[in-house]
Order: sequence, then structure tokens, then C-alpha cells
Amino acid sequence: MLDDLRVLRDAVRDYRLAATAAGLDWSDQGESPTGQPPEQVYRIFGVDHVAEQLTWLQSQRWPERRLLPNGGWLMSWPEGPDALDYLWLAIGTPFPWRHQLPLFHFEHAIFTFVLAGEHEGEIWRYEISPDAWDSVRAATSLATLFDQWTRGIAAGLIVYEGEYNKWLQIEDLGSAQGLDPLAFPVAPVEETLLRARQRECGVDMAIVEDGFPYNEELSDAIDAVKASLSR
Repeated sequence: MLDDLRVLRDAVRDYRLAATAAGLDWSDQGESPTGQPPEQVYRIFGVDHVAEQLTWLQSQRWPERRLLPNGGWLMSWPEGPDALDYLWLAIGTPFPWRHQLPLFHFEHAIFTFVLAGEHEGEIWRYEISPDAWDSVRAATSLATLFDQWTRGIAAGLIVYEGEYNKWLQIEDLGSAQGLDPLAFPVAPVEETLLRARQRECGVDMAIVEDGFPYNEELSDAIDAVKASLSR
């Protein structure tokens, strides 16, 4: 789902205010105008347009530090086809694996922005693990994701760890009353919740139940696309 741009702006602002109130060093640098995505983004991900919501977020002047829960950071626009390597676990998705841009990088997970089709604007997550077939929607939109994180800070589930890391740390999702655990970059995900959400958002369960050969197939597809883009 693509957010109304005003709603997204408000959600990101509220998250920054909550994060700084918790102790994170993130000064207000003002809103930057929405730029244009680099031309290579269209070629790398095989799409003919990029949503304004994503372009607005990438245009903001965020400090180059870990501003997201569990030390995550906003990934910049990709410079080349190697960005497709981040999608090597995207098996069983209800949209073409290539139609998503790696957006948020966490210690144990990658969150992507779906670029096209009925799922455009959704945020999907992939655990960074050699044998975890966990393609699943993390949030229906960017604003929804930031709102969950803001509420997590307010509930005391996300706290500032200032002694060593100096970033926001997720403490105990087990007490996340009214919050969506899958919106938070914690791995592994409780399996019953994971499988239920996968079915709900259209993941091909036959693929994730026998993920290894499909993962090998996807890796070959990624290599083939990268080779074609390098010619």
C-alpha cells in the first residue's frame, strides 16, 4: 500500500521525535525536497516507475548512523546490480522477486520496499540466515512500519543503549501488546506467527516448506540478471 505522502511525513517525524526523546542523537535537519531516483534503479529492478513515497524517504538528509531499531540503517540508492544479492532469500513471494528494493539493513534481517504491482508500497522482510525460508510482509506500508516502531519506543520495548552501541535496542517483544512483532527486526520469528502471516500475505507455502532448491534457483536467476545488466 502506498501511503498518502503527508501521512508518511508525519510518521517519520513522529519516529524521529520518539527516537531522540529516548536518547538517540538525531537532530532535525529539516525536510529536503523530493528528488529523482537514479536511472539505474529502473534497470536493476526491472520497473518503469518508482513511487514518490520511496523517493521522498531516500531524499531526506538523514545522518549517516544507525537510526533504526536494533542498530538498523537506511540503505542508499543502489549503485549497481550487486544490490540484487540482498534478495537471495526472497523465495515464494506473491510478486516477482526482482520488484523490490532493499531499504533497511539490520543485523539479522533485510527489509525491502515492493516497487510494483498489487503489493506496491508493502515492506517485506528476510532473515539473514542460510536456511531460514521466511519471506513475509513486515508492514503494509512505510508509514505503518514507522508507526509500529514509534509505538514500540513509547511502550518501552525499544530503548536507547548509550553505553556501548549508542543505538536503539529492542528489548522484549514478548510483551508487545497491540503491536505487530513482525514489524520489528528480531530473528528468529516465532514459527506459528510467521507461517500464519505468510499464508495471509500470499506466500507460496509449498516453496518455503522445501526452500533449498528454490533458493538455488533464485541465486541462479540473480546471477543471470546481473550478467545481463553488466553487458
